[in-house]
Amino acid sequence: MIEPFETVALGAAPVVTAPDGSEVRPLCVLPGAGSFAHFRLSAGEVAKAVVHATVQEIWYVVGGTGTMWRRHHDVAETVELRPGLCLTIPLGTEFQFRAGAFEALEIVAATIPPWPVSSDDEATVVDGPWEPTF
Repeated sequence: MIEPFETVALGAAPVVTAPDGSEVRPLCVLPGAGSFAHFRLSAGEVAKAVVHATVQEIWYVVGGTGTMWRRHHDVAETVELRPGLCLTIPLGTEFQFRAGAFEALEIVAATIPPWPVSSDDEATVVDGPWEPTF
């Protein structure tokens, strides 16, 4: 029988390593629609720059500070991350993020469609502006 609802507590979610090196806790999934996760970089850490093959994301910063670089075709920008900031990563966008020097950066994100858990090539490493720490 398929359960109609999913409920996951952050502390009970498994910790896995995202393709960019960040710590991720996958949370709930609506099959065929989207998935939700919590990302974390420790103070001073820099993720690998990546581009996704099939998914796009909406991020919301819940703790800490940092910087996000993103580039789509010929348009690039760098954004200072702080709690309360929401941003998008459209399909085909190269992006890289880093945590500030003094505290962990924590983000929750919706992935549309759901993250393809069984895919090893969803995220491709690209050149970004900063040297990754992973």
